[in-house]
Amino acid sequence: TEPVVALIGAHISVAGGLHRAYQRADAAGCESMQIFTRNQRKWSNDPLSFREIEEFYRASKDSSVRKVVSHASYLINLGGNDHVRGKSEEALISELERCRHLSIDDVVLHPGFALESTGEAALARVSASLLKVLEATSDIKVRILLETMAGQGSVLGGDISEFSAILDHLEGHPRIGFCVDICHVFAAGYEMRTHESYNRLVGLLEKHVGLERIHCWHLSDSKMDKGSKKDRHQHLGEGTIGLEPFSMLVNDVRFDNVPAILETPKEGIGDEGNLSLLRKLRGE
Repeated sequence: TEPVVALIGAHISVAGGLHRAYQRADAAGCESMQIFTRNQRKWSNDPLSFREIEEFYRASKDSSVRKVVSHASYLINLGGNDHVRGKSEEALISELERCRHLSIDDVVLHPGFALESTGEAALARVSASLLKVLEATSDIKVRILLETMAGQGSVLGGDISEFSAILDHLEGHPRIGFCVDICHVFAAGYEMRTHESYNRLVGLLEKHVGLERIHCWHLSDSKMDKGSKKDRHQHLGEGTIGLEPFSMLVNDVRFDNVPAILETPKEGIGDEGNLSLLRKLRGE
């Protein structure tokens, strides 16, 4: 039988074609991977060709990568003004369609920025936009995973309780899930560096979103101290978080089969170095 563990992986480049991500992921020893399905610095992209879809499917069959998640464009802000929100909704709908074609189950999305409105009003706006997108794609099974954020400026998602507010607005819609970014929650002020605090954090996630809705983790150490509200990623064990929470996470049976995706710097020991560290923490 397969061991009961999170599926470790990394964010992988799709340079030269989406299907090439599989070869890169296999070369690095990934069990899961995160990709951009499109140029995430542009609002609109050409639709996927039949050939791209077919090549991606074929590459998936030869790969040991078991789960793929997509990361939505950084331009999307469902908390923005009406113009930006409209474009954001369209971009998110098209991302969900792309993922359906590629058989990707989950899209990671930054919840957005409140800008000049209060957090409450912004959460209501984001929820209304999410509902609109979910209704427009009701024939698609792909889930939207809202990512925990570092809490800088007016960004939403630095406070875990905001996610339960969104879930309430959406009446617990089954296609809303969550991506927990360890560097971000630490920067937002949550402690996790001991067994007790790690379990307290997981308890908080269970209370506010439900562990069955966590379909992705992002793994990186932090260059900054806890509560800095600054999002600065570092190689595992080389920052202020240390190895303990990563060790607990990759051995936590509650997150069996959930992608645990590195977002560590690409220079230095790179993905291979960080992945081999995670394997050591798993006792391999």
